[in-house]
Amino acid sequence: MNDNSTPESRSTGEDEDGIKPLTGFARVFRSPLFNVILVGLISFTQPGIWNALNNTGAGGQQEPYLVNAANSLTFGIMVFGCSIFGIVSNKIGVKWTLVIGTLGYAPYSASLYTNNRYGVEWFVILGGATCGIAASALWASEGAIALGYAGVGDRGKFTGIWLGLRELGQLIGSAIQLSLNFRDGSRGKVGYTTYLVLIALQCLGLPLALLISPPEKVRRLDGSRLSNTIIKKPSFKQQAKSWWVLARKKQFLLLVPILAGFNWNSTYIGIYLARYFSVRSRTLASLLSGIAATVANIFWGWFLDNKWLGRPKTAKYVWSLFAVVMTALFAWQFVMEREYERTNPPVTLDWALPGFGRGFAVQVLFRFMNESHYMFVYWIVGTFFDDIETLTLAVSLIRSMESLGSCLAFAIGAVRVSPLINLSVAAAMFFFCIPFTSWAVTLVPEMPKDHVIIQDSDDEVTSRSSELNVSK
Repeated sequence: MNDNSTPESRSTGEDEDGIKPLTGFARVFRSPLFNVILVGLISFTQPGIWNALNNTGAGGQQEPYLVNAANSLTFGIMVFGCSIFGIVSNKIGVKWTLVIGTLGYAPYSASLYTNNRYGVEWFVILGGATCGIAASALWASEGAIALGYAGVGDRGKFTGIWLGLRELGQLIGSAIQLSLNFRDGSRGKVGYTTYLVLIALQCLGLPLALLISPPEKVRRLDGSRLSNTIIKKPSFKQQAKSWWVLARKKQFLLLVPILAGFNWNSTYIGIYLARYFSVRSRTLASLLSGIAATVANIFWGWFLDNKWLGRPKTAKYVWSLFAVVMTALFAWQFVMEREYERTNPPVTLDWALPGFGRGFAVQVLFRFMNESHYMFVYWIVGTFFDDIETLTLAVSLIRSMESLGSCLAFAIGAVRVSPLINLSVAAAMFFFCIPFTSWAVTLVPEMPKDHVIIQDSDDEVTSRSSELNVSK
């Protein structure tokens, strides 16, 4: 047998590439799958719990306006914060950006507790600000890890694992809320003890984030490193230029309408639940919508990685299905909203009363479709780009555009206008995005291209595009 290793590598136990062999524990700890599971658990403790509160309708409060104002501030910060932290992440690393992202959610939940119990309002606005800063960092880093650490053929599954575990936060949080509020068949606000349990869960995010492996230390089970791992960190100026190059790509410009407009119905659903449903029905809605989102993550995580259709056909068929189903859901909800708006005295829907099911089911279906949209958009971006530096910037752009839409949607939700107006705006935003997204899905390639944004010697930013070499 020929031994081509150098004396230095033999003495240190390294192979030709300078990679030290890993122990059994380290192989698991440094594996892409383990790190994506960690990211999912962090997401469970942070936005998962946030979702659990918001999917009870208005953060569990009796009136939605203060919470919608705080949420509008949160997403307003994220419009700029996500892109800023995307640039920062490529400088300080996705791990430490993720750590920053675990520091601001618990104060927001604590502000809801003080408002619920003592009527304090200023803390809710401050909590919305801390949540916006933390979420900017978290959202810019967690998606980059889920996509960048996965192989090309596993991005649907890894995204499903990440988002599925995030929904575990909503499932557990909602189950706790339901157990504490199941006797309350009247309208009103959720009991304040609910928040204490959820705040404790959110405090687990920081220690989990400290366990994440940076990209250069991640090793696949065969011992190989990630491809296109950033070794030399570019300057902030270079990253800002790279972000601008990426933001002008046609793939992103066509996705802006769906990123900003698809999820507007979430604000309406929060108002809908707070206005028409009993406390225990709202906590049940949070639980079942979490189950619906989990089913969406599992199903699309499997389906989007299918081999029999290919990625271009999969993109076209899935988007066509989304467009038809969402149109039907909006038509259904317009009928229900007009009926409830005209009811006098105001309707209070409870699971013990007749007519509950037809008014309740639509919000669960909306939640399923919203989560399906998240899966679909991340998967599409994963088909366009491959290297983790570009994916980090891409995810930050995705989140900035999503945040812009959510900021405007919650701002409308903070104004005392009729729910029918909120629903009409949500429907209009969705129909506006249909032609642009339909064009975007026609650009989905069979294999991603390596759009690494690099610095030329004259300090001008260019975009290099070369087909990935994939072994058959």
